[in-house]
Amino acid sequence: MELEQFNYDNKIVRNFLYATIVWGVVGMSVGLLLAFLFLFPDLTDGISWLSFGRLRPLHTNAVIFAFVGNAIFAGVYYSTQRLLKARMFSDFLSKLNFWGWQLIIVAAAITLPLGYTTTKEYAELEWPIDIAIAIVWVAFGWNLIGTMIKRRQRHFYVAIWFYVATFVTVAVLHIFNNLELPVSFLKSYSVYAGVQDALVQWWYGHNAVAFFLTTPFLGLMYYFVPKAANRPVYSYKLSIIHFWSLIFIYIWAGPHHLLYTALPDWAQSLGTTFSIMLLMPSWGGMINGLLTLRGAWDKVRTDPVLKFMVVAITGYGMATFEGPMLSLKNVNAIAHFTDWIIAHVHVGALAWNGFLTFGMIYWLVPRLFKTKLFSVGLANAHFWVGTLGIVLYALPMYVAGFLQASMWKQFNPDGTLVYGNFLETVTEIMPMYWMRAIGGTLYILGMIMLIVNVVQTIRSGSAVENELAEAAPLKRISKRRLAGETFHTWLERKPIQLAVLATIAILIGGIVQIVPTLLVDSNIPTITSVKPYTPLELEGRDLYMREGCVSCHSQMVRPFRSEVERYGEYSKAGEYVYDHPFLWGSKRTGPDLHRLGNKYSDNWHFNHMYNPQSTSPGSIMPSYQWLIKNELDKSDTEAKMQTLVTLGVPYSEEEIENAQEQMLKQGAEIEKNLYNDPDFVKSYEADRARAEAQGLEFVEMKNREIVALIAYLQRLGTDIKVNKTQEASASK
Repeated sequence: MELEQFNYDNKIVRNFLYATIVWGVVGMSVGLLLAFLFLFPDLTDGISWLSFGRLRPLHTNAVIFAFVGNAIFAGVYYSTQRLLKARMFSDFLSKLNFWGWQLIIVAAAITLPLGYTTTKEYAELEWPIDIAIAIVWVAFGWNLIGTMIKRRQRHFYVAIWFYVATFVTVAVLHIFNNLELPVSFLKSYSVYAGVQDALVQWWYGHNAVAFFLTTPFLGLMYYFVPKAANRPVYSYKLSIIHFWSLIFIYIWAGPHHLLYTALPDWAQSLGTTFSIMLLMPSWGGMINGLLTLRGAWDKVRTDPVLKFMVVAITGYGMATFEGPMLSLKNVNAIAHFTDWIIAHVHVGALAWNGFLTFGMIYWLVPRLFKTKLFSVGLANAHFWVGTLGIVLYALPMYVAGFLQASMWKQFNPDGTLVYGNFLETVTEIMPMYWMRAIGGTLYILGMIMLIVNVVQTIRSGSAVENELAEAAPLKRISKRRLAGETFHTWLERKPIQLAVLATIAILIGGIVQIVPTLLVDSNIPTITSVKPYTPLELEGRDLYMREGCVSCHSQMVRPFRSEVERYGEYSKAGEYVYDHPFLWGSKRTGPDLHRLGNKYSDNWHFNHMYNPQSTSPGSIMPSYQWLIKNELDKSDTEAKMQTLVTLGVPYSEEEIENAQEQMLKQGAEIEKNLYNDPDFVKSYEADRARAEAQGLEFVEMKNREIVALIAYLQRLGTDIKVNKTQEASASK
């Protein structure tokens, strides 16, 4: 049979590898800075765009979408061409994918520190960037499926199945979770509210982990582990079971992030049930990956590529055992909102995603540049330093999580909390935060070793941008199943059918969970006393979101004796019906805020934001002094209210027309309250006199950002009234 000659596009792979390394350093460096901000809260004092709340989403987005995302594209573009014996469908689409993705990352790196955020976990980017992500992602999928159609290899190898599932599922998740109504160019509100928004968000959030951090990497595992070990994949049948059961079950598991919250019990139970079931396909994949190395263990001892991959697969197994365990209600009651979750997430990120990426880079770079790896010894040193970094990062966070949970829940014989002051738990875990910072430092040190090794390897070789290859053309055969051909064998040569079936498999769980919650009103009982936020409170809520307060504070009191005693009456679903988006949070570095309203004076909040240690000695919260200096931007208030009316919030026309007047009135009341503090009066009047002496415009306190934030904080949890008898009974 006559062979056709063609070229593999190595340039696109090389570009994505470079981007992976660069953004990896950026994302990890921001993460390390955040770790040190726990130890030195004033490290970036006074610099708003370097505050913890603004940098935290930058870190997660940079690591997930910049570092891991570019690694996915590099591995997919390299392996797809060779598995399908064809150059990528379109060089233009490849370039659009690369440059579009980098521009999106740059846009995230600019907007997030400036405070433009939706605050939705792993989906913080505002609506214009969301549209750009959808366009670039479709270009990637078009390129992938186009290559599948023009292939020279008849059957799709297992890695391709995972790539297809990744494309279709991420597209569905991204579009539905990011349905939002714009207010202005960089401001929007989620179309979902409260409990509904929480369910959709964690349907997305959990499955962003599943279908961005897991399925594409499983595809890379199925390609690069056999290649590096020079062994066939252990079991073809196991790979079929692994693939279909994983993508079907994973999509149901999102609600396990919302156990003991105001989410309906039936949705919580579904999330728990499918999370436990998820252990089987997850470990099936781990076993398939590790057993592929049978007979190659001698090579593992000397080959750094295989070392990285073995630890990566082991980390995947650990994380996917821990996930179902954390979905058990009795375990979740201990772990949720603690640093245990931070440890769990980073075992997956640092070991599974990070180490598999490192192994792939060490394997790819010598082949792309037709040379040998500069230093095997340096790569092995990277492996051990990185492994030690993971251990020193994760273990202290597990200890911190256990310690937090146990301290939060301890009672004295008289029924009072042993540790009534939340700060006592913070002080106790500071040594663990030091160890985390050391572990993160070691992990980045390993990354620097990789950069040195890669640069020297590239210098010793020469890039081959268009690698010559040849293969026989693919003959057309009947679209129907052939004699003796199984259904799955037939499906493996049908790209469209494979994509359609994968889409159906992932849609079932989402439809069953989300549609009833959105359409059945009885799932979210209404509370007549719950009213929309006033214009000033709405602006304060947006400031709360801008500053990333949700990264450290939850707004969800769970129905536990310890939480009701510490915070107040547990949260009800009907209290959140006007929250676009929801702000329940996922980590308590500070106390829960849902019942904060009227708990402290306006002066206390003012001083707390100016200098947290003045009101809470030992606090690791940074100061937010710019909120006290900045004038509140009220130019979009009416547009915000009108947008929320479209989403079902019952503002009247009169309320919208009088918004400016109402803000001044409520702001003046808070300003009046602040005058109760002599120190405030002295400082405030001195600022006024200084401005007048210099001929500068003086902004009245009632028009500053801090007043709007205080208005919002004083509103929290005050819509429902619980009499003291009920409250005392609930706490026993």
